[in-house]
Amino acid sequence: MIEIIDLCKSYPGRLGRRHVFRDFNLSIPDGVSIGLIGPNGAGKSTLMRLLGGMERPESGRIVTEQRLSWPIGLAGGLQGSLTGRDNVRFVCRIHASDAEELREREAFIQDFAEIGEAFDLPVKTYSSGMRSRLMFGMAMAFDFDTYLIDEVTAVGDASFRAKSRRLLEQRIGRSRVIYTSHNMDEIARLCQQVVVLRPGAAPSVHQNVREGIAAYQQLGRARAPAGAPA
Repeated sequence: MIEIIDLCKSYPGRLGRRHVFRDFNLSIPDGVSIGLIGPNGAGKSTLMRLLGGMERPESGRIVTEQRLSWPIGLAGGLQGSLTGRDNVRFVCRIHASDAEELREREAFIQDFAEIGEAFDLPVKTYSSGMRSRLMFGMAMAFDFDTYLIDEVTAVGDASFRAKSRRLLEQRIGRSRVIYTSHNMDEIARLCQQVVVLRPGAAPSVHQNVREGIAAYQQLGRARAPAGAPA
């Protein structure tokens, strides 16, 4: 179980602080893959960063005994002045149990990411797609209870996307995902429940994925300007 209790998070802006979450509460059950959907600005990426420990809440708590991955697909999390290999070795030293496992994980990530000689170049020279490939490979190299994924299976050519989907589905067989995407077919394929985030409102939890998607799409139609195409 992941319990989010009275969470508050805001960011400074030109017109003052913008509150993304204010007294936000959500329970995410064990063993269920969750589709996290909502309009732009609803806080999907912010919530993923908070769950993954990349940011801290201003107040409130996130309580879990699960092992969560870092948010895969979001910008950040890599040291730009270090090479891809150096970033990988840093992470492997944290998660690998011994030197042999470190070498095995490094080789897996290098092979999976398919970025060639760039593996030994500074990450700040990478395209966003290359960074996403590397971060996805790094996360898939280790076993987590929950993988936090931000539409990363859309990265790369058709062959790489297919490979990513296959590996992700293998992981879901023994773990679960919290997955945010604008691709509703992917949400329906990978998830058993849907959480719909709405700016300034409590989240709605839908145990029927298709009903959750319909609620999100209805929300989008309600927010559309008058006269805009459906």
